[in-house]
Amino acid sequence: VQFVESGGGLVQPGGSLRLSCAASGFTISRHYMHWWRQAPGKEREWVAHISMSGGIRNYADSVKGRFTISRDNAKNTVYLQMSSLKPEDTAVYFCKAAGLGSWGQGTQVTVSS
Repeated sequence: VQFVESGGGLVQPGGSLRLSCAASGFTISRHYMHWWRQAPGKEREWVAHISMSGGIRNYADSVKGRFTISRDNAKNTVYLQMSSLKPEDTAVYFCKAAGLGSWGQGTQVTVSS
């Protein structure tokens, strides 16, 4: 089981980024998928999750209305569209299926002017 996150980068406040998470070693269509993030010096925090079919999506209050999680089961890939980015969104972002595999390397998102 492996998770490979990509799409991070440096963006100005108010900007947007789209993160991708390519999963391998299992079929994501049978699992809720989650995005997490970890800012420097802080604990990892849950950001969002999406149900197997995509019909249920939940978000942390800190990102609600700005981030959108989606999935493409045919590609075994999960996405996180981030808009109206704030400096406090700066973190390494990870995706995961609960109880499966280990954390990937994550992708760095830096929001700064």
